[in-house]
Amino acid sequence: MARPSRTRRGKRSGDFQAPAQAAERARERRRQVRPVQQTKSQTGAQRERRGGLRAFVGESWGELKKVEWPGRRQLFSATIVVIVAIAVVGAYLAAADFAFSRLVRDVLLRF
Repeated sequence: MARPSRTRRGKRSGDFQAPAQAAERARERRRQVRPVQQTKSQTGAQRERRGGLRAFVGESWGELKKVEWPGRRQLFSATIVVIVAIAVVGAYLAAADFAFSRLVRDVLLRF
């Protein structure tokens, strides 16, 4: 009975690839047809080239022209609403702080 060869050269397995075959496969990969279109984003939408800073500023200016800015009366009434809301929340937090400080001092610490 013959002993099996221990060297790699004597043993041609399916995963062994000769250098000539590897070069041929690389050439074949380069010959494959490449897509003509640009790559798509993850949502599938076509990516388009943007114009940089100038286009950004122009688009931002255009969007700011579409904004309906508040008048003097609307701005005054919104400011009053914010000030009243701050006063109400401040009063609530002051009352809660006073109540909890009394609770901690009288019940938990017993002073």
